[in-house]
Amino acid sequence: MTEYVAHGGIKIASSLRALVHDEISPGTGVTPSTVWTLLDSVVRTLGPRNRALLDKRDALQAKIDARLAAQRGAALDSQAMAAFLREIGYLVPNGPSFKVTTANVDAEIATLAGPQLVVPVDNARYALNAANARWGSLYDALYGTNVIADDNGAERGRGYNAVRGERVMAMASEFLDQAVPLASAKWIDVMGVEVSGTRLACRLRDDRTTTGLADAAQLAGFRRNGDTLTNLLLRNHGLHIDIAIDKSHPVGKQHPAGIKDIVLESALTTIMDCEDSVAAVDAADKTVVYRNWCGIMRGTLTASVAKGSGTVERRLNPDREYTAPDGSTLTLPGRSLLLVRHVGSHVLTDAVLESAGKPIAETFLDCVLTTLAALHDIKGTGPLRNSRTGSLYIVKPKHHGPEEVALSVELFATVERAFGLPANTLKIGIMDEERRTTVNLKECIREAYDRIIFINTGFLDRTGDELHTHMEAGPVVPKPEIKGARWIAAYEDWNVRVGLETGLPGHGQIGKGMWAMPDEMRAMLDTKQGHPKAGATTAWVPSPTAATLHAIHYHQIDVAARQREIAAEGGARPELLEGILTPPLLGRKLTDAEIQRELDNNAQGILGYVVRWIEQGVGCSKVPDINDVGLMEDRATLRISSQHIANWLRHGIVDQKQVRATLERMAEVVDRQNSGDRNYRNMAPKFEESVAFQAALDLVFNGLKEPNGYTEHALARRRREFKAKHA
Repeated sequence: MTEYVAHGGIKIASSLRALVHDEISPGTGVTPSTVWTLLDSVVRTLGPRNRALLDKRDALQAKIDARLAAQRGAALDSQAMAAFLREIGYLVPNGPSFKVTTANVDAEIATLAGPQLVVPVDNARYALNAANARWGSLYDALYGTNVIADDNGAERGRGYNAVRGERVMAMASEFLDQAVPLASAKWIDVMGVEVSGTRLACRLRDDRTTTGLADAAQLAGFRRNGDTLTNLLLRNHGLHIDIAIDKSHPVGKQHPAGIKDIVLESALTTIMDCEDSVAAVDAADKTVVYRNWCGIMRGTLTASVAKGSGTVERRLNPDREYTAPDGSTLTLPGRSLLLVRHVGSHVLTDAVLESAGKPIAETFLDCVLTTLAALHDIKGTGPLRNSRTGSLYIVKPKHHGPEEVALSVELFATVERAFGLPANTLKIGIMDEERRTTVNLKECIREAYDRIIFINTGFLDRTGDELHTHMEAGPVVPKPEIKGARWIAAYEDWNVRVGLETGLPGHGQIGKGMWAMPDEMRAMLDTKQGHPKAGATTAWVPSPTAATLHAIHYHQIDVAARQREIAAEGGARPELLEGILTPPLLGRKLTDAEIQRELDNNAQGILGYVVRWIEQGVGCSKVPDINDVGLMEDRATLRISSQHIANWLRHGIVDQKQVRATLERMAEVVDRQNSGDRNYRNMAPKFEESVAFQAALDLVFNGLKEPNGYTEHALARRRREFKAKHA
C-alpha cells in the first residue's frame, strides 16, 4: 500500500515527498511547501478545465461517429466533412496572420539543424548515453553497422579488420569531400594536415604540393599537444566535424595522414521522455523518473555499466575546448541540448491524490516537478549547463486543438509565477500527432506564439488517431498501405508549411518522425535525407549511432535554404486540408491470405511490445517483428496495431474467434523470440494466467471504447496488476 502525506487539499505519496524534500528542492530556492501548495492550487483551478476538455474530445468524437455511420458506404466528400467539422467546433476559424516571437532560445533549437534522440528518462544509462550523443565517431558508425557490407574480406569480427577499416576511411573521405571540400584535391589524397596561421594546409601525395579548404571560413579551430596537431575542427551548415589525428594510433597508422577518427556533431537535441517510451504507473516509478531528471539537471547523474570483468561509471560529458583560428578559446557543448516530454493530459496518476481521493492529471505533476528540478540548471547550481539561455524546453504530446494548448500555456505561466521565473522561461513543443491539432495547427501555434519552440509530425500516433477518428467510416487499408495514403503526404507537407508561415525558423524546430529499424542503417542513410529535404530542422533517430549517420544528411542539405524555397512557394494550401480529411479506407476486397497476414503482423507486434511493458516495465525497446527484424516499438506503434484490428472487427473483416486464435498462435511466436531472456514469462499455453496476454485482449477487444484509441489506461491497469501479483 502506498503511504500518503496530506498537504492542503492533496495527498502526496511519501516516496515522492521525500524525493522533493531531500533531493530536488535543496539548492533551488524553492521550499517543498511552496511546491505542494502550487500543485494543490493547479489541481483545484486547472483540473476541472482539463476534465472538461477531455469530455469535449469524447463529445466531438461521438458526433463524428454518428455522421460517419449514417453515410457509411457512400463516397466521402472532404469539403462537406470540413463544413461539418466547422459546424460542430472541431475545425476552428483561422485568425489573422501572425509570427512567432519566442525569445531566449538556444541555437540548437532556434537556428541549427540536426538529429534528435528520444530516450526514456527512467533508464539512467540510456539517458546518459543519449545526452552524451552530441558527438559521435563516424568511423565507429560506419564500421559497426551494415552501411558497409560484410563481404569480400570486409566482414565484422572480434578484432579490427583492416580491409573494413580501409572502406570506412574511403567513405569518410567522401563525406569530407561533400561537407568540407578542399580547394584542389580530394581528402583521400591528403598525406598530412597542419594549421598555418588561420588557414588549413594539407600536404598531398607528391609531398611537395599543399592545398587548403575551398572555403577557408570552414576552419573553426584546432587542438595541439605541444607542437603536434591532434584535432582539426571544421564547420559546415553550423555543424562541427572534429578530425582526430594520431599516426601512432592503430587506426591512425593505417591512414596516410594519421586520421584516427572523424567525430561528428550528431544529436544536437535529445528529448528526455516521461511519456511513450516510459512505463511509469505508480509513485515508485515516477520517483525514478524525477530523480533521474533532477540528476541530469544538476549534472550529477551517474550509472554503472558492466564492461569486461568490471564496471565503468557513466556520467555526463564535459564541454569541448579548442583554439579558434584567431587564437582565442572556443568552447563547444559536450552534450546534447535536452528537452523533457511530459505525459498527455488524459493520463492520471495516484502518486498524488486530490481531496476526494482520486488520482490527479499526471501532466500537472510532471510540469511542477520537472520545472523544480530544472531550476538547478536555470540557476546554474551544478557543474554543467543544459540551456545557456536559461530556458526549459517542455514537449507536450497529444493536444487536441487550440483550447488544450491554451491550458498548457496557462499551466506553464502559473508554475513560472510560483517559482519566481521570468515569463516564458518554460518553452513549449507542440507535437502534431492528433488529428484535431493537425487541422488547427496554425491556431495551436497562435496560443503559444511567444513560447513555442517545436512542432513535429508524429506519424505513428497520428495514424492511431486517424484510425480511431474514422472508426465508423468503414474498414481501413492494410497497415503497410497507410504510409502511401493521401492524408499522410498532405499532413507532412501541411505541418512544415504552417510552421514556416508562422515564422518558426529562428525560434524553434520543425521536426519529423522516427526511423524504426535500428539495425538497418544502410537503408536509413539511403532514405532519411528526405526529412531535411522536406524542410525539417530535426528528425528522430533510434540510437546515438543513428544520430551520427543521420548527421551526414544535414551536411548534405542546407535546411535553412530549403525552408526559404518552400516558404517562397506559399503557405498551407486548401487542397492540403482536403487531403488531410481523406481517410485511408479500403476500396477493394481482400483475400483470406491478405487478411490473415495482416492480422498475424498486428497481433505479433502487439504481443511483442505488451509482454515487455507489462511484465518488465520496459516502455520502449527493439522488438522483433513477425520476420524477426528488430523494430523500435512504443505506445504509438501499439496504438496503431490495436486500433487496426479493432477497425477490422468493427466492420466484419475479421471476427473475435479469428482474432483470439491469431493472438494465441502469435503468443507462441513471441515466446520463442524471447526464449533467451531468463526474466521472460511465457504467455502460452496458460493464456488466462498471463497478465500480458490479457492486456493484449483488452487493447484489441475494447479498442472502440478507449478514448481516442489510447493504450495507456489498459497498459497501466495491467502493469499494476502484474506488480501486485509478483510483489
